[in-house]
Amino acid sequence: MDLGLQGKVFIVTGGAKGIGEAISKLIAAEGGSVVIAGRSETDNNKAVDAIIASGGKATAVTAELGNVDACRNVITATIAKYGKIDGLVNNAGANDGVGLENGSPEKFMQSLQLNLSHYYNLAHFALPYLKATKGNIVNIGSKVATTGQGNTSGYAASKGAINALTREWAVELLPAGVRVNTVIPAEVWTPLYETWINSLPNPTEKLASITAKIPFERRMTTSEEIANTTVFLLSERSSHTTGQILYVDGGYTHLDRSIS
Repeated sequence: MDLGLQGKVFIVTGGAKGIGEAISKLIAAEGGSVVIAGRSETDNNKAVDAIIASGGKATAVTAELGNVDACRNVITATIAKYGKIDGLVNNAGANDGVGLENGSPEKFMQSLQLNLSHYYNLAHFALPYLKATKGNIVNIGSKVATTGQGNTSGYAASKGAINALTREWAVELLPAGVRVNTVIPAEVWTPLYETWINSLPNPTEKLASITAKIPFERRMTTSEEIANTTVFLLSERSSHTTGQILYVDGGYTHLDRSIS
């Protein structure tokens, strides 16, 4: 399916690795230009080089997204290079394990700053340009906002807020023709996830116990499957979809995980 992304410009935060990398690659494969924003210049440039080597169009902006000025610079740099923005993918974040008992008020606020503030800041600074193109925003959330996890209050609060902001922005931006949606992953196989699994005493057994709880096909979701839904939402193929929270998780969040 041609998603009609040729000539369009999309920002992807955390677009150099994992889910973000898969989204960046698919945007480029569909003919769009992708701006990868994240803190690691090395990772950003590596991802851009790979896209360009495959015939795609990409550039990078190194940014510590928890900083307001850095978020403003991502938008400024994108406009300086391309002159417009057709879509924003808010993806960057980390499950930082700031819990109720093992955290602190200071760590909790820091977690919100790192996992939530840039979603608002980038959307705020990009808004005039998204209105001009009737573009859209896709937020990447987490099943933790719905299911809870334990010992990750900051991350869970951030992801819950992202769901709420998705609905709020969708309402606010109806008159401007700007769509806003969220994609919710659950258990997704990424390099970071693999590193975590391999750090455990019995990684093979732990992975088997996790996949056994994923109803559809008893397997983890791939980054590419998250990217497929995200890029579809960015495209005009989803032109009447806004304010939606879509779970791409093999039924993990809402189906009975005891089903055999």
